[in-house]
Amino acid sequence: MAATLQDVANLAGVSVKTVSNVVNNYTHVRATTRTRVQGAIDQLKYQPNMSARGLRSGRTGVIGLAVPELSLSYFAELADAVIKAAERHGMVVLIEQTGADRKREIDLLSSPRLQLTDGLIFSPLGMGSDDASHLDVSYPLVVLGERIFGGPVDHVTMKNIDAARAATELLIARGRKRIAVIGAHEGEVVGSAALRLQGYKEALAAAGLPYDDELIGYVGLWHRHDGLMAMRNMIERGVEFDAVFGLNDTLALGAMRVLQEAHFKIPDDVSVIGFDDLDETQYSLPALSTVDPGRAEIAETAVRVLMERINGQTAPKKPAPVEYLVDFTLRERESTL
Repeated sequence: MAATLQDVANLAGVSVKTVSNVVNNYTHVRATTRTRVQGAIDQLKYQPNMSARGLRSGRTGVIGLAVPELSLSYFAELADAVIKAAERHGMVVLIEQTGADRKREIDLLSSPRLQLTDGLIFSPLGMGSDDASHLDVSYPLVVLGERIFGGPVDHVTMKNIDAARAATELLIARGRKRIAVIGAHEGEVVGSAALRLQGYKEALAAAGLPYDDELIGYVGLWHRHDGLMAMRNMIERGVEFDAVFGLNDTLALGAMRVLQEAHFKIPDDVSVIGFDDLDETQYSLPALSTVDPGRAEIAETAVRVLMERINGQTAPKKPAPVEYLVDFTLRERESTL
């Protein structure tokens, strides 16, 4: 038979209410009592009945995380950071993958599956500014990314323009004057690619360097193969360059493979920098310089803000949505040194 609250209470020598307070992580429990109860829980291998608990409290202890694609390392590492942050709040995470499809993203926002969660952290890639009204939902919601600004919910994002400008300035400081960009999206106005390209242009202008569209490698997606193909195309067209800025690390790593196949020495002939500070960038040959956009802080902030919204649902007046901008750090490694 599975252990019950009463079994734990009897073993710990406390009331059932005290055990419930410990299980629900209420703060007003003495440390010695909490330790004794937790010891009884561990000894009996007690598992709370989440369904009953949810019916009583109106909470599930679960938050949702919707991302475009877990095969992209950035979103996999973001999911890992969100899970760790949620654990610190006593929550577990249910992950949805949208495939960056606008319809799937919109449908998800009204999906019955969200009844299994207390709130959602949502990173759209198919939706755009015109879809902001779809974010006006009845449950706590925090949006990530660069697709929708000024929407009706809290928004956690990174300093794309400033970070891309800093990455380009690093290359310029290393004496590079013909800096290729891999990963632009043709015609994009709002989004990570457009914002990072803007930062690149600002750095060139500040340094008195001309902008040359021949140096821009346009892609459809941000996979390693896309970086490889865009870099190969630029080399085949005979474009002269002495540095490469991959708008994410995955693109930069794909570009590095082509550069090495074409016998470019990195960083002697060509400096390379990426964006995202993926774990694998420390182990590429050479190790890839990159921008840490504050992914851990994005995850921590998103979970904290979502929990504040969850805990404040009974407040008489809903606070106005807030945009949170996290800071970035340049990680210079062998590919630019």
